[in-house]
This record gives sequence, C-alpha cells and structure tokens, in this order.
Amino acid sequence: MADLLSSILYEDNHVLVAVKPPNMLSQADSTGDPDILSLLKDYLKEKYHKPGNVYLGLVHRLDRPVGGLMVFARTSKAAARLDAQMREHEMGREYLCVTTGDVDDEFTLTDYLIHDEIKNREVVCEADTRGGKLAILHGRCIDRREGTSLCAIRLETGRKHQIRAQMSNIGAPLWGDNRYGTGIPGQQIALWGYKLVFRHPTLGEVMTFHSMPEGSIWNAYADLLTVPEDTDTPKERPALVIREEVVQRLEEFDKYKPVKTDELL
Repeated sequence: MADLLSSILYEDNHVLVAVKPPNMLSQADSTGDPDILSLLKDYLKEKYHKPGNVYLGLVHRLDRPVGGLMVFARTSKAAARLDAQMREHEMGREYLCVTTGDVDDEFTLTDYLIHDEIKNREVVCEADTRGGKLAILHGRCIDRREGTSLCAIRLETGRKHQIRAQMSNIGAPLWGDNRYGTGIPGQQIALWGYKLVFRHPTLGEVMTFHSMPEGSIWNAYADLLTVPEDTDTPKERPALVIREEVVQRLEEFDKYKPVKTDELL
C-alpha cells in the first residue's frame, strides 16, 4: 500500500491521478495479475471506509510494459466529461522513449497499422488495406547518448502499440522492446507517459502533471529527467528542472500540436 500511495499525485472528489508502474496492467484481465485500477479501488475503499463496490472510472489505458501518468474518474459525471476530452483529442498525453536507432531532430510519422495474427503484433500496411487504421505521431529528439536517442512523443491518434510499431518501422525500435525490436525478454521497455494535461471535469481548470522515469537505460539521461523533491511548486503541477536548452526544446515541441489541444498544451 505504501508504494501505491507514493504513486498518487493528486486526488479530490472527482479525479485521481496516479503513476502506473511498468509491467502492471491498467485494468484486470484473464491473467489475474495485479492491475492499478483494482488496487486504487481497494485504496479508496479502505481510506473512506466505503461498504460494497467503489466507483472508479478508467479514462484511458497504458500498455502493460509501459509506466507513467494516468487519470481516473471518481464520479460518473467526471468519467463522462473526461471521456469526451479523450474523444475530442483535448486531453494532452506525451511520452518519453529511448530508441536504439537514430532519429531526426523532429519527425512526424503517418502510417496505417493492422494487427498481424501470426506475428501477434501491429504492423504497418498500405492505406487501402482492409482493417488498416490511421496512426499519426509527432516526435522530437532531446539528446543522443551511448548509441541511443531520447525522444518526446505526442500521439495524434491512439492505436494499440502505436509508438512501438511506428518507431520500429523507421529502424528506431524502443530500447528493451523484444516484440518490436531486439530487446531481451524481461528487459524493461523504455517508454513512459511523462506528461498529462486535462481540464478538471467540474472546476474547468487546466491541470498539468509530470512524472519522470528512472533506472535502467533512463539512467543514461538522468541529468535531463529530474523533478526536484525540494520545491514549493504544488505537487500536482511540478516544474521540470532539467537543462534550460532541454526545457526550451520541449516547449517548442508543444507548439506542434493538433489545433484542439492548443489550449491545453
């Protein structure tokens, strides 16, 4: 429970923001393995001494191997309004990844993805392929070290394994990804949901959260990915304290966003 409490960044009567650990499910499946949605429900049930089932709405998901920020709805009204933000692309979600191949300083990838039953993964296909779904992402390389590239990624569409499949397709698979790259089974994939922006469902206030990955290959970029513990900034809106030129590159990256997210990002 202590680890779970440390992952909760914000909580009020309508929303809860937490950091999902890598290799944890977003919600329960047939494996019976722990999932963050159920764990947070148990936390709320215990904290508020609630009898019976506790409502907590799953607004969006992160793939099991991926860690990072998630927002949950504590009321049905909040769930409906946050879901609307997702549908209208008004919720800002950005990712950090480390690739094992070089990338351009700035890039936009536009592909069509389809599930390959034999390979059990998403693959790039022709635009007129039956079942193919449009996938668009925007990226910016922050730094390059030890034969890897640290990138910020913003999705314009939300397809299954989109970042992993599209980056692999350009010869820059994610570090540690044994499905789309050359990672070793059990190695942690270098993909993290580091930024989350949404409008509070009842207050109308724009809320921004950051979370930085650590350990493994992320240590190669540790000086760029720090959020200070000693800060007067409210916990729900921590400022990234990283090299000034990196902050500038991320701020410039935010200028290249879909029209509907201009107000949020």
